[in-house]
Amino acid sequence: MELLASSPPPLFPSSPCRRSGKATLHKHFHAVAPGKSCSSGETSRTAICRAAEIHGSEQVKGREPLRRGTVSPRLQVPDHIPRPPYDGTEHLPDVNPDRQMHDSESIVRMRAACKLAARVLQYAGTLVKPSMTTDEIDRAVHQMIIDAGAYPSPLGYGGFPKSVCTSVNECICHGIPDSRALRVENRDPFFFICEHVNKYGYSVDPFVGHGVGTIFHSEPIIWHTYDYEPGFMVAGQTFTIEPTLSMGSTRCEVWDDGWTAITVDGSLNAQFEHTVLVTVDGAEVLTKC
Repeated sequence: MELLASSPPPLFPSSPCRRSGKATLHKHFHAVAPGKSCSSGETSRTAICRAAEIHGSEQVKGREPLRRGTVSPRLQVPDHIPRPPYDGTEHLPDVNPDRQMHDSESIVRMRAACKLAARVLQYAGTLVKPSMTTDEIDRAVHQMIIDAGAYPSPLGYGGFPKSVCTSVNECICHGIPDSRALRVENRDPFFFICEHVNKYGYSVDPFVGHGVGTIFHSEPIIWHTYDYEPGFMVAGQTFTIEPTLSMGSTRCEVWDDGWTAITVDGSLNAQFEHTVLVTVDGAEVLTKC
């Protein structure tokens, strides 16, 4: 979400939602046409779906495939809240090639934005229960954000119609809240990263993190698998880490809404996200409650 600020540019912490899935992307991400698969042949460093080892799995028996519900009209944001540059346009912004650096003042603002993001995410978690619709969760999250005088950063980004992403069952990321009610069998696998996933029979999906700050998405691109590309970070940089974990295949397809990415075999997925500040002696997770 976007921290309200009167004169400095707004800051974008890691939000409860996630990222680029639109079918018109840019040099750092590979466009995945709606309804098409992200195949294992797409091995480019610039691809949104990178080749990943596919673990054998079966469609969970007794569970219906994820189906879309009715998407309600976009919620309004009060006029006194500053808008991000992408508001009012369907255009998906390019990932900024510059690496954002923070001084002491912007780090203070980044901490404030991330503290709000953490509180909102924690609150959203309390709403996840049977019979609650993802649209109701979106309304509650939207209200909490604007009550804090902030702009919900997913809203309007590349035409995304809601203030939070709600990715249920086999949805990997970018799920659009709708009228579908949550049920008891909507569940997530436990979460491990990188060297642990194979041990537990899981796979890391090929979606990425990124630099974040006054610009929503910028370099560096953060892979959640081993990355042998050269490069380093320095104190003052902030970035997101947002791995998605699959209980089966990492091959995905995107619905014709241009956002909702699901596993082709129906495998359950889980995702979590944090914004991290690089410091002189290590790193600080800014989105902890």
